Amino acid sequence: MLVESGELIVGFVVHCILLGLPMVAAVLWAVRRGLKSVPLLVGVGLVASGALSYLAFWAYFADQAIGTTYVFLLTGGSLLAIGFCWKEGGLDGEVLRKLQTPLLLWIFGSAFVVFFGFLHGGNHNPITFAAFRFEGQLPSDNDIPRYFAEWFSTHGHQHPPEYPGEWLFSDRPPLQVGYVLAQRGFMNTAQGLHYQLICVLEQCLWIPAMWAVLVAVPLRRVTRAVAMLAAMISDIAIVHGFFVWPKLIAAAFLLAALAVILSPDWQRDRRDYRVAVLIGALLALSMLSHGSSIFGVIPLVIFAAFRGVPNWRWLAAALAGLLLLYVPWSAYQKYEDPPGNRLLKWQLGGVTEVTSEGTIGTIENAYSERGVEGTIDLKEENFEEMAGWPRTKAEFEEATHWIGEGLPGLAVQKVRWDRFFSLFPFLGILLLGPIAMIVAWLTKKKRDPGEWRFALLCFAFFVIACVTWGLLLFGTPEARTTIHVGSLAVPLLGLVGCIIGMRSIYPRVGIALALVNVVFVLLLYTPSFEPPEPGTSYSPINALLTVLSLAAIGYVMLREARPDLDLRLRRAS
Repeated sequence: MLVESGELIVGFVVHCILLGLPMVAAVLWAVRRGLKSVPLLVGVGLVASGALSYLAFWAYFADQAIGTTYVFLLTGGSLLAIGFCWKEGGLDGEVLRKLQTPLLLWIFGSAFVVFFGFLHGGNHNPITFAAFRFEGQLPSDNDIPRYFAEWFSTHGHQHPPEYPGEWLFSDRPPLQVGYVLAQRGFMNTAQGLHYQLICVLEQCLWIPAMWAVLVAVPLRRVTRAVAMLAAMISDIAIVHGFFVWPKLIAAAFLLAALAVILSPDWQRDRRDYRVAVLIGALLALSMLSHGSSIFGVIPLVIFAAFRGVPNWRWLAAALAGLLLLYVPWSAYQKYEDPPGNRLLKWQLGGVTEVTSEGTIGTIENAYSERGVEGTIDLKEENFEEMAGWPRTKAEFEEATHWIGEGLPGLAVQKVRWDRFFSLFPFLGILLLGPIAMIVAWLTKKKRDPGEWRFALLCFAFFVIACVTWGLLLFGTPEARTTIHVGSLAVPLLGLVGCIIGMRSIYPRVGIALALVNVVFVLLLYTPSFEPPEPGTSYSPINALLTVLSLAAIGYVMLREARPDLDLRLRRAS
């Protein structure tokens, strides 16, 4: 067990450094050029991380030797760039101090997901273990990027074989494959553990992106810290962070773009063509991570329009940034590994089997077969799924049954399952936030204007995304609005909106609400109720590292909130 934990710790540190180097290099370069905005700097770091990893995929596509060489040049070049920036100086110390918080939160948040996930061991078979750790049985989606990354790194970019289930490489976006290939030269990912670590760190890039959103708007420090803590210790962060299908990384790029749009500098940035290219690149990388990002792109574009429509040249620059990254992949799908449209036909047309029919034809035929009344029924079922009805009722009845049978573990699994699938049950007790806001609005209760306004923005994003989501997804059981079929930025923004909304009216209740939810989530996901695999057991070392990670996250949050807390203490004295 000591050896396994040692391998886990060393692997985590190594991959953290390898993934972090290009981001740090890009951010330091931008700071030297005079950039001071935290949202913009986080966006620059994420674009560098995503674009350079995406380039690793294309380097292997050109030639296996070129891909291998690129991996070492990427790391070496990042180190040289960091050394040059540090030696030449010109780095604003105040800006760097502001960037410490999102960097530390990313490191400690990733460590928490890794060690909490491996609390029961499982290092020897991490990909399969991750599918059973929290939800009992999840599909093999977390393994698909590893499968194709291994093929490209060992066979070159010949036509890759199908993944079991008739999945073509072109059926799924390529960015997570790029992230794995960008480190493949340093660590063997075939065994699975190093792949798991790379992908947890990659998925957790949503953390600095969410921090950028919270920094971009006028929030009290305590509010920002409490909302961030609740988001980091949530079902979304834990389950989707450890089961590494490429969904949280897609949310990261969306949240980073939203931070730039919500920033007070937007009136200036919407005239800066460099910012336009940055926004376009963030949206492209989000789509290259997971196609469900479109449900977050639509409200984001609407927000940008309401914040001030940029001129057509700015829009053209943003479109150029998007197309520069996305068109090569679109061409690959069409010419190199066609047809690459299985997921589109599945989600928008409800067709799960592999067919030769085109996307538009599939969608048209599917809706024609259902007719008007059938289509309305499907959309109603989409919105019922979001609300958790009748799923929550059925899961509650089963949970009650298992408690009566003296099997509380199975009852807890039903609670997890309900929160995994349906949007409103996931929010759970946090829905007290918007209820309190409605009461406060009716009674004209005093509120913090900045926090109230941001909570409303979160809910507006949430509603627009949900309406789009419910109308566009086909609505059959295989193509319905379960949380993981949409953009994970939506539930994350809903969560922070609930807490910040309560904080805007009842500050202490808002803190209590967030902490109660954090404790509930930790209690809910600590056990693993599936029969243990051979060779697995509780790991005291991983338990200790989980606690230390939580303590480190708490310390960073307290440090962030301290100026406000000190001010309140001085006023009280």
